[in-house]
Amino acid sequence: MVRSLFSGLIDYYMTHIGYGMVLLLMTIESSFIPFPSEIVVPPAAWKAAQGELSLAGVVLAGILGSILGALVNYWLARHLGRSLLYRFADTRAARFLLIDRGALEKAEAFFLRYGKVSTLIGRLIPAIRQLISLPAGLAGMRMRDFLLFTLLGSGIWNVILALLGFHLYSRKEVLERYYDELTWVFVGLGVLFAAYLLWKGLRRTKGTGE
Repeated sequence: MVRSLFSGLIDYYMTHIGYGMVLLLMTIESSFIPFPSEIVVPPAAWKAAQGELSLAGVVLAGILGSILGALVNYWLARHLGRSLLYRFADTRAARFLLIDRGALEKAEAFFLRYGKVSTLIGRLIPAIRQLISLPAGLAGMRMRDFLLFTLLGSGIWNVILALLGFHLYSRKEVLERYYDELTWVFVGLGVLFAAYLLWKGLRRTKGTGE
């Protein structure tokens, strides 16, 4: 029953994924909401390998979504300011989003160490990627530079993911042969990811005594 339900969800996702969904999900992934880009771009690139989408279109949608999400973080930091941003990081809601004072301090230290180029390098580092736009906003980084480096960093990342998904289509027969096993792997990964978010949130809440 669980396998049937999850298989149905995968089929629905693969049927409906398109440029708009890639843009929306990558915007979410690039903002402060934890969402893995690895389950967004490769499936869309897989459809591109079948001729249903354009690979260039998938990459462009992913890059645009990444930039929009980064701009959300940039403007939040720019308008809220450091004090309010760190105050939010200490709340329970922020901890369930995997944001805390330590994560912000790490992103800010990374930005201060590498300067504006950190908004490029940071897009390639999982622990930094979603948060690197916040210290850029706090520092009032020039918009032209911010957009340029975010474009380059997110471009590299989206191209890597797209090529991965496109290449996997060449292994279609192997993937279809082990479809049931792969379904259970994705079920397990989904459960583990949800459990990880819950565990981190509860641990951080307990750590602050809230």
